[in-house]
Amino acid sequence: MITATDVFAIGRLPKIVFGAGEIRHLPTQIEAFGSHGLLVTGAESFLGSRHFLALERGLRALSVRYTILTIGGEPSPLDIDEAVARHRGDGIEVVIGVGGGSVLDAAKAIAGLLKPGNSVMDHLEGVGPERPYGGPTTPLILVPTTAGTGSEATKNAVLTRQGPDGFKKSFRDDRLVADLAMIDPDLLASCPKPLIAANGMDAVTQLLESYVSLRANPLTDALAMSGLQAAFKGLLPWYEGGEKAAEGRSLMAYAALLSGLCLAQTGLGSVHGLAQPLGSFFPIPHGVVCGTLLAIATEANIEALRQRAPDAPQLHKYANVGRDLLGQPALSDVSAQDGLIAELKALTQRLQLPNLSMLGVLESDIERIVLHSRGSSMKTNPVLLTDGEIGHILRSRLS
Repeated sequence: MITATDVFAIGRLPKIVFGAGEIRHLPTQIEAFGSHGLLVTGAESFLGSRHFLALERGLRALSVRYTILTIGGEPSPLDIDEAVARHRGDGIEVVIGVGGGSVLDAAKAIAGLLKPGNSVMDHLEGVGPERPYGGPTTPLILVPTTAGTGSEATKNAVLTRQGPDGFKKSFRDDRLVADLAMIDPDLLASCPKPLIAANGMDAVTQLLESYVSLRANPLTDALAMSGLQAAFKGLLPWYEGGEKAAEGRSLMAYAALLSGLCLAQTGLGSVHGLAQPLGSFFPIPHGVVCGTLLAIATEANIEALRQRAPDAPQLHKYANVGRDLLGQPALSDVSAQDGLIAELKALTQRLQLPNLSMLGVLESDIERIVLHSRGSSMKTNPVLLTDGEIGHILRSRLS
């Protein structure tokens, strides 16, 4: 609820089109921006689908040319620079990203640099010279085929260099926000269970971390709670299949969209702080990191707040989520917080998310991970965690 002392600002948002079957209108949306598009997509799934065949027919009927660029895995700065160099002289009038979060992030970065032509390393946060981005951008349409990252609604393109000197950093600017975000739940129908679990928990993580962020505001609170309600109602039915799977897809597509809208305004928290080094040093998908750490990181935040800031409003927010999730509005704050932790742990198990040791992380890696965890996401976590508390989160998920 708004108070007399609340002050907040909302950044640029894309035009949003949401609904089952809306993908049929993509050709005309592309034509509105130009007659030559760069279609950035994944290596396999979309290009082999009936939706791609329909897109081809639609573009051909409108005499719109397109060039295909495939992105496999999480994009690196080198991937972006090579794509820009290859296509800068092609007369591309619109970039269309169709795929998961990595594809959409790549499309954002490419759209931002096709006209300027410089290296993305010039603008990555925390590495390189961090030069201000001057634009101009190429018009951008983003179409997610998974439900989790919310990348279709954000202004940052996350790029990864893996290995001992690896990093996961953002190219971030308001001008990278898509001109159009088209969300069609029908595109989610072919997602395999492991991807549903990982991306679904990514969306839940982003919504919960946005809700308790130090930069949260009344508008993002409303969006985050609406998204959490949709995710808790839709994730398991979609994951488990059956007659409610289609409704689950729609609910999760909505939840993922709201997670992107929220994180773009509020920042995130400890789970995403840890996702940065884990995704840099190990070949672990981002959503898997979020899914495996969310419950224990939430528990660590709540315990730290109880000990050091018992009057913090974020404790009451955690309780609000717990009461809503459990359907018990009369629960005390402590009982609701404990119930939230228990439900998140049960969800982690039910979705069969692997522990860190299964993903190649060893006890000997923990000190290095903790050392590199204090990026921008940790700065909006509701409580400043100690190195010992961060290490405890990791050790708790080793086995």
